[in-house]
Amino acid sequence: MFATRLISGIFLVIVAAYLLVTGGPVLFAVSLVISMIGLFELYRVLKIDKELPGIIGYLTLAVYYMILWFGWTEYVTLMTIGTLMLLMTVYVITFPKYRTEQITAAFFGIFYVGIMFSFVYQVRSMPDGAYLVWLILLSSWGCDTCAYCVGMLFGKHKMAPKLSPKKSIEGAIGGVVGSALLGFLYGMVFEARMDVILQPGFVSACACAIGAVISQIGDLAASAIKRNHDIKDYGHLIPGHGGILDRFDSMIFTAPAVYFAVWFIGLM
Repeated sequence: MFATRLISGIFLVIVAAYLLVTGGPVLFAVSLVISMIGLFELYRVLKIDKELPGIIGYLTLAVYYMILWFGWTEYVTLMTIGTLMLLMTVYVITFPKYRTEQITAAFFGIFYVGIMFSFVYQVRSMPDGAYLVWLILLSSWGCDTCAYCVGMLFGKHKMAPKLSPKKSIEGAIGGVVGSALLGFLYGMVFEARMDVILQPGFVSACACAIGAVISQIGDLAASAIKRNHDIKDYGHLIPGHGGILDRFDSMIFTAPAVYFAVWFIGLM
């Protein structure tokens, strides 16, 4: 099991590196596919993957990515309101076939999985995005590693014992501090190559620290959903890791956190 997890993990790192370096249409297409698979995994847990609310969710996500590709961001609000109205129409017309929770879950999934993960592509498309996009990995995977090491050495106080008994407050703090340090070092190393971002070390450290805090919330949120529905993994697509949501749960939260942190701290 460990060997399988290690091999698939190395493969994921290689693929992720290729995609982040390449960017453009390739990263966009893969982001769309990952978002769709992740949305399907979530809808399957919520038992709407083959139901009309789920189908509306898939179509909405496809429309959103089309809006993103063509830069029609002014239509995102219209899409959001239109989707909610359509879901409520289905809810009313088919009543009592679908429960309120299924309708709200269909709407929630579009944002939780699809739109939030799309910020990987959006960060890559920012000025200096070829370098900034790596902050997503530093703040999510770096946080996991630092939190694990600090938690193993100094962890005494449980952070969320019912959701993740092994996570500690000390580990969480270590994850944030470690991510901030990694971000600072990364920013200093590539400072000369960034043309738009001022003080790359400071900006990268702040973005990674914020992303690390949010990534831990994302990890626990994914665990909470699984525990509420009594499942171990969202899927079996990635050997040794589970499904898309099992592997990318923290990145789903980290990507938009890094995007807005860089935007407000480094570009404004």
